[in-house]
Amino acid sequence: MALPNCSLKVNRELLDPSFESYRLSLDSIPTYNVELDAAVAEVKLKDSQYTLDHVRAFGMYNYLHIDPWYEDSVYFVDSKCRVLNLTVTLDTALGKPREMFSYESDPSLCEGEQLCASLSLTSATWAALSDGTGKLTLLRTSKRGESSLLKWESMFSERLGEPFIIIHSLAHVHSHVHTIEVLLLRVQKDPSDTKGSGFSISLEWITVDNSIGQGEERKYGVRKRRMMKGKSVPHYAAVEPQGKGVIVASEKPFTFTEVDGLPLEEPPAEKMEVENSDPIYFWQQTEEDVTVCVRLPEGTTKDDIRFKLTVDCLRVRVGDYAPLLDGQLFAPVDPEASTWTIQDDKSLEISLQKRSDGPLWSEVVLGDRRGEYLVNDEQKSQLQQKLSYLTAEDLNANPEKDKPPCNAQELEDCDMFPEDSSTLMRFDGATLKPTHVVSLGSHQFLFSVHIDPSEMPAFCLRHDVDALLWQPRPNQDNNIWEHISTFNALGYVQASKRDKKFATCAPNFSYAALCECLRRVFIYRQPLPVDTVLFNRKQGRQIGQVAKQQVANLDTNDPVLGFRATNERLFVLTANNLFVLKVNN
Repeated sequence: MALPNCSLKVNRELLDPSFESYRLSLDSIPTYNVELDAAVAEVKLKDSQYTLDHVRAFGMYNYLHIDPWYEDSVYFVDSKCRVLNLTVTLDTALGKPREMFSYESDPSLCEGEQLCASLSLTSATWAALSDGTGKLTLLRTSKRGESSLLKWESMFSERLGEPFIIIHSLAHVHSHVHTIEVLLLRVQKDPSDTKGSGFSISLEWITVDNSIGQGEERKYGVRKRRMMKGKSVPHYAAVEPQGKGVIVASEKPFTFTEVDGLPLEEPPAEKMEVENSDPIYFWQQTEEDVTVCVRLPEGTTKDDIRFKLTVDCLRVRVGDYAPLLDGQLFAPVDPEASTWTIQDDKSLEISLQKRSDGPLWSEVVLGDRRGEYLVNDEQKSQLQQKLSYLTAEDLNANPEKDKPPCNAQELEDCDMFPEDSSTLMRFDGATLKPTHVVSLGSHQFLFSVHIDPSEMPAFCLRHDVDALLWQPRPNQDNNIWEHISTFNALGYVQASKRDKKFATCAPNFSYAALCECLRRVFIYRQPLPVDTVLFNRKQGRQIGQVAKQQVANLDTNDPVLGFRATNERLFVLTANNLFVLKVNN
C-alpha cells in the first residue's frame, strides 16, 4: 500500500471561527410536482447482494443526473427503458419529461445479478449509458441546451462482461481522434476472500475512441481496458481531463491489477543495504507499551522515513526500498499515542501504545521472525512464576489448557475497532502508480458535486464541525486538491441526521442541502447580511450576518431515489414523482 506523501492544505481565509449556528427560517419554499408517466427504473437489491458494499454502490445510487453544461436540466431512466429529460425555464409551467433515447434490455444476457441503469453526461454533446446488464452505450446528444428536442444517437454499444454502473466519464480530442474515458464500478464475488464478505470491488477504466477507419467511416471501439481492485466501494472516483490519471477516495486502497486482460507484473522492490547481522530490529515491552528499535542504513535522515501506523497494522520503510516492517500487529495499538524517533542516526525507535493493558505480545508483526525480543530480569522472574505450575502431569490431566480462550473469527463487525485508513490517491495514467496519497483519517467523506464542467467533480469532507469543499486540480503539482469553499457547521449538522440519504450543494456555494430517505429536505444557506439591527444578548455585540436553515416536506410516501442541486433549484426524484424546489430567485 502506498504511503501518504502529501496533505490537504486548508485555506484559512475560507473559515469562519465566529460562526454561531443556523437560524430556523419559517419561510416557505415553493415546491412543484411533476407526476411521471412511468415509474423510475429502480432495481432493488437481491438476497445475494447482502453486503454493505452492495448497499453503498447500488442501494444508495443517485438515479437523478444533472447536466453541468446546461443549468436546471436533469435526466433519469424510467422502467420503460427510456432516458427522460426535464428542463426548467418557468417553475409554474413545468411540462412532462421528454424522451431523449430508448433502448432494449435483455436480462437473460446478464452474466450476474442485474443492476440499475446508470447514465453519465460525458460532455456537452455526448453521454454514456449502462443498461444494468453489462452493456455500455455511448450516445451523441448534439448540444443538449440548443437542440433539446432531438433524439440521441447511439455511436457505440458493446457488452463488457459482468454488470456495472458508470460512476464517471469524460471526452477529449487529440490529433483529430475523439476519445471517451469511462469509469465502471462492479462488486464481484471473490473466492479468495475467505475471511471477509466474499466480495471484492473493481474499478475498470475504459478508453473508447474513433481511431478505427478513416474519414467519415471512422468507428468507435475499445482501445484500452485497465482494472483496479479494492476491498471497499470508493467514496469518489473520477478520471482526470485528457485521461492523464485517475483519482480515488476510499476506505481501503485500490491498486491496478490488469491491463487489457493481462495481469500487471510488479517489479521486485530493491533490497536495502544493511550491515550483515541478524536480527534487523530489537524489541521489548511492558504491560502498557511496546518499544521497537529498527536498524537503519548509514546516512538515513528523518525525511527518508516512510512510516504508517493504523490500529492493527505497521509499515516502516526507507525511501523507495523494500519495507523493513510491514504487516499486521500482534494486537491493536493506539496510533494517536504512539511515536517514532531516530536515535544517533543509526536506529529508528518506535513506541507503540497498547490499546489493552496487560497481555504480553509474542511478536511485533505477525509472521515476522527477523527481530529479537529483549527480556529484563523482572520479566524473566514473572514468566518463570507463571509457567512453574505447567508440568507434564498437569497437561495430561487437563488437555483443555492448551486451547485458546476465544476464537477471533467468531467476533462480529461491531466488536472490531474501526481503522482510520481512508485514503485519497491520485494514479498516473501512464505508469498506473500512485503519485499523490493523502491519509483522510477522521475527515469523513460527505458528497461529491460538479462545480465546473471543465474540471473534475469536487468533493466535500468533514473537518472538525465544518464541511470543506475540495476541487481536484491535477495540473497544480504542489496543491492538486484546492480548498474552494466552506459550509459552516455542516459536518456537525449532518451527523445528527440519522435518516440522511443524499447531500449536495449549489455550484455557486450559496447553500448546501441534505435529503432523508423519506419526504424531508434540509437547506442550509450561507450567512447573508440582515436588514434589521440584531444584537447577541450574551455578548452584546451586533450581528451583521445570519445563516438560515429551512425544511421542506414533500407530499409523497415514496422513498427518495435522486437528489440534485442547481444555483436556483433543488430536484428530488421519487419512484413516481419529480419535485422541483425553488430555493433561490
